[in-house]
Amino acid sequence: MAQNKAKFDWRFLLLLPIPLLWLFLGYYGYLRFLDNRLLDLRFIARGEIEAPVNIIYVDIDSQSISELGNFPWPRSIFARTSAALINAGKAKAVGIDIVFSEQGVSESYDRAKWVAANVEFARFLLKDPPVVVAASYSAHEYRDETGRMATRDLPLIRSGLPALEKIPLPELPEFNIGRKVYWNPPKIGLIDTLEGGTRWVPLFAPTGVKRYDHMALNLALLHWGLKPEAVKQYPDRLEVLAPDGRLVAVIPLTDQQLIEINWFSRWQSDKNPRIGLSTVYNYAAMLQSGDEPQQKKAQEFFSQFVDAIVLVGPVDPLLQDLATTPFDEIPVPKVGVHGNLLKTIVSGVYLQRPPVWAIGCIVLGLTLAVSWLSMAKAGGAKGLMSKIAAALVLIVYVGMCFWLFGRHHLVLPMAAPLGAALSTSFAGVIWQLIVEEKQKGRIKNMFGTYLSPELVNRMVESAEDPKLGGHEEVITAYFSDIQSFSTFSEKMNPAQLVELMNEYLTACTEIVQEEGGTLDKYIGDAVVAIYGAPIPLPNHAYRACVATVRVQQRISELRVKWREETGQWPEVVHNLRARIGLNTGPAIIGNMGSKARFSYTMMGDNVNLAARMESGAKAYGVYAMITEATKLECEKHGGNQLVFRYLDKIVVKGRSLPVPVFEIMGFDKEVAQQTLDCLGVYARGIERYLAQDWDGASALFEKSAALEPLQPHKTPAIATNPSLVLIERCRYWKENPPDANWDGVFVMKEK
Repeated sequence: MAQNKAKFDWRFLLLLPIPLLWLFLGYYGYLRFLDNRLLDLRFIARGEIEAPVNIIYVDIDSQSISELGNFPWPRSIFARTSAALINAGKAKAVGIDIVFSEQGVSESYDRAKWVAANVEFARFLLKDPPVVVAASYSAHEYRDETGRMATRDLPLIRSGLPALEKIPLPELPEFNIGRKVYWNPPKIGLIDTLEGGTRWVPLFAPTGVKRYDHMALNLALLHWGLKPEAVKQYPDRLEVLAPDGRLVAVIPLTDQQLIEINWFSRWQSDKNPRIGLSTVYNYAAMLQSGDEPQQKKAQEFFSQFVDAIVLVGPVDPLLQDLATTPFDEIPVPKVGVHGNLLKTIVSGVYLQRPPVWAIGCIVLGLTLAVSWLSMAKAGGAKGLMSKIAAALVLIVYVGMCFWLFGRHHLVLPMAAPLGAALSTSFAGVIWQLIVEEKQKGRIKNMFGTYLSPELVNRMVESAEDPKLGGHEEVITAYFSDIQSFSTFSEKMNPAQLVELMNEYLTACTEIVQEEGGTLDKYIGDAVVAIYGAPIPLPNHAYRACVATVRVQQRISELRVKWREETGQWPEVVHNLRARIGLNTGPAIIGNMGSKARFSYTMMGDNVNLAARMESGAKAYGVYAMITEATKLECEKHGGNQLVFRYLDKIVVKGRSLPVPVFEIMGFDKEVAQQTLDCLGVYARGIERYLAQDWDGASALFEKSAALEPLQPHKTPAIATNPSLVLIERCRYWKENPPDANWDGVFVMKEK
């Protein structure tokens, strides 16, 4: 057992690079696409969730562009819309997902009106309303104030930062007020995401001027009624403190800067109320109309914004600010990123991921469990159950990943653990198949000359090594021997004898193996076989009895064949007969011999008894004699298809206990009627014999003797039969009466 275990551990050690490779791929982001897809499935399975903040989206949509003109619009539109949302709507804050740039302004605009609109918006922002305008690093190349080309990279702490003064500023709002001015309004929020995606966001960008926080963080502070100074930065978190020092929120950071968005809903959802910007702008105009009914209607419209956070952003596809989300396979407006990040921060429901060491443990642990079960050395039902268990482990892990995400927002890794477990198991199973093929070849070489191909295949498929070295097993021992074989040697030359024996032994061995027997050995003309080992054969006694009948039938066919081969064989061959003896019971099975030379064989008293059945059959003139144990075991598995005859109750030489013995007459459907009549009369004779009615028994045996299928002087090589033997027995007992309590036992003097 120790050797097997060492081999098992060694094999897993060689397979270890596979899960390590998956860990490497996962750690360095090569599995990101697959990880994201698996995370999306968990979002969809979890479904939409409620948030403690009311967010309303004001869309820069196709209708708004149609009504208000081509984009970019005069900034007075944003000034008046924001003012109405704050003053009339009582919104807590407004976030405008647009980087106000002077680029792309049409030459057809009236420059004076454009400047006036800029001034109006700037004056509005100077009052420091709860309005956050956008800044971004997305414009990678730009011209600085001197007109030179420069690059603007998103400053990521994990990539290493230069000195703060060398970090470029984001693209800030520009205001043409007669001259172009880069101006920092009181509230500016970054709108960048990591690599332009919708999953990870840098919560701030450090620069030499100031720390630029993300728009969602700015809006969260406005929601709580706090100023930017409330945020305290630490390597692994941001803490938001109230003026009295109370901890309002703890925002976890990844890589000292990043936060993962917990998406609360899909874009098209009842949880995302949306209104076109042109609608809001028109109602804002109605507030200034002087018409009381219109003003009242406008007031009612703006009442829906009370205490809401309003996000103004482009949704028209032509504005090309779209991306997929965990809920949306078709790209949707990216303004939803800010809304879901704001919900994540305000709710405090953050996505959690295990540390790197825990991921390593998960990958290696799941791989070990699944691979061990997949490669468990077991055949048949056990092997199948082991592989089903491996599949269940994977299913349970996947289910746990979905459950923990849905209940606790914990993101367990899936791509690396599942990939490692499946690929390692696959490699291990392939390896195991190669080893097993070699094992099959070894087993077939070891047992191919002893077992039938069918039995060898069953042994191989069972995945169980033969129990070598000796163990007890209930088997049926089979012995056969040619009657008067010594005369064959006298009448045939060596070449003829070898040819005859090869044909005879081949015929007998093929039948023995076809019925599941294991060839033990040849002893001259004798064939010794085992039924029920080296692998279990539940109906071994029945199979041995069937083989006995088939062998006798095959010998009859060979006798006909040899007679037809005129002149090739002496007459003794034409009359060849073989006796077969069977016994069923426990025996020692295994490799017997020396370390240098051994053979797979059987030993024990029950084996010796089978040999006595073969030799003792001569005394009764029969050619297939078995013990009662074999008959009873055979009857459990189809014995009704065979015809048996009770012969006697004997004590064989070398034993003290009596054994009832029977003759196998043949298959039920093939036994002749005369033979059946003989058996009926013979059975009545046995009844009289056991009752010590010697004359009555003898008379019945005389009748059965005339019906016996094998008759001395009529059937070649037949010297006697059971009826004739019992007639002589009756005479003996009549002259030498047994005790009154005699139970029919006869003690044999010969083997």
